[in-house]
Amino acid sequence: MDNNTEVTEFILLGLTDAPELQVPLFIIFTLIYLISMVGNLGMIALILIDSHLHTPMYFFLSNLSLVDFCYSTAITPKVMSGLLRGDKLISYNACAAQMYFFVAFATGENYLLASMAYDRYAAVCKPLHYTTAMTPGVCACLAIGSHFCGFLNASIHIRDTFSLSFCKSNLIHHFFCDVPAVMILSCSDRHISEMVLVFVASFNIFFAVSVILISYLLIYITILKMHSAKGYQKALSTCASHLITVSIFYGTVIFMYVQPSSSHSMDTDKITSVFYTIVIPMLNPLVYSLRNKEVKSAFNRAVEKAKVLFGFTF
Repeated sequence: MDNNTEVTEFILLGLTDAPELQVPLFIIFTLIYLISMVGNLGMIALILIDSHLHTPMYFFLSNLSLVDFCYSTAITPKVMSGLLRGDKLISYNACAAQMYFFVAFATGENYLLASMAYDRYAAVCKPLHYTTAMTPGVCACLAIGSHFCGFLNASIHIRDTFSLSFCKSNLIHHFFCDVPAVMILSCSDRHISEMVLVFVASFNIFFAVSVILISYLLIYITILKMHSAKGYQKALSTCASHLITVSIFYGTVIFMYVQPSSSHSMDTDKITSVFYTIVIPMLNPLVYSLRNKEVKSAFNRAVEKAKVLFGFTF
């Protein structure tokens, strides 16, 4: 990386140059980040303290909440700082670190969603063997494997991107150090780097999506064979929240990364990126809490315990 010293810092152009939008956007993103932080950390705490939620499904959900919180935290505070103080400078190393942690945790979410789909398949299609199929050891291996793939993928992209020379413009037409936005600034031949980006991103996404689609195809076949309306509704409710999360996440990620950087429109990318870096981490805990009776019951039990513990009478 010695030949990259021509550029020591980058300038993030941010979402907009309009001064009248800076404060309203700061307020909106602050509220979103606070909801995301409370929602994800609250979900993790709820799952830890309530023994009724010590199941594989909620083990994966706690990991999902963790990566949502982490990759949102890698991006949102810097965006808020830029909107409030106009702080658009980011050092070379800080840019690399932001990119690394974002890619690591976003990829981890990718594989966690696939693990959750497999868990739902085991619960619906193999209910009698569920406890033996999804043992604590199996769940731990799937979660650790998801995180390992995330950090491995991040290492590949960091090496691929920052092995390029940056000796021209240091203006990043984005609000964070995303791989395509940084790569396009390179003054060296980036054709191979672009191909690596597309290939690795495609492999990660389509491998996980294949697991999810196969799992839900088998779940759908099993549901069709059910003669009980109660069993049918239970199977659907079991999978509904995960399906919503999967649809939102992959719709934006595929749009962003499974195309060459020459096809990217930076303005369109910014809008899409706001959704999957800032909004989705807020939506996931809301989707799972609003549609899940077990989470609602656990929250009510936690509130009752808090009332007893602190002597509240309301």
